[in-house]
Amino acid sequence: MTLTLLSFGHKHGPPTGADIVLDARLLPNPYWVDELKAYPGTEPQVATYVLDNDTGREFLKRLLPFLAFCLATAEQNGKETLTVAIGCTGGRHRSVAVVEELARRLATVTPHITITHRDLDKA
Repeated sequence: MTLTLLSFGHKHGPPTGADIVLDARLLPNPYWVDELKAYPGTEPQVATYVLDNDTGREFLKRLLPFLAFCLATAEQNGKETLTVAIGCTGGRHRSVAVVEELARRLATVTPHITITHRDLDKA
């Protein structure tokens, strides 16, 4: 089973081919913080801002078991791939931070993870 984690920006249109699409716009947005705005979600200080708070921790706490269940069920049903798309407004901060963290944490569940940041370089 290969898990593909895709970050995207809603303002650039929906992703195609995703099995599961989730929204990260409820998380704190570093776009509105002058010191963080220019940096992508791959940068530690941006990821910390997005995820190291009550909302971010609860989001991951609830999301991880759901995705582990989806992976196990998809594998039992003979699927070879599962694509999970995480969106935020522009696809540069929140969705990227979430995808990176999910990849890190889900590596214990499935060793075959592909990461794509579709809109990371878009303005």
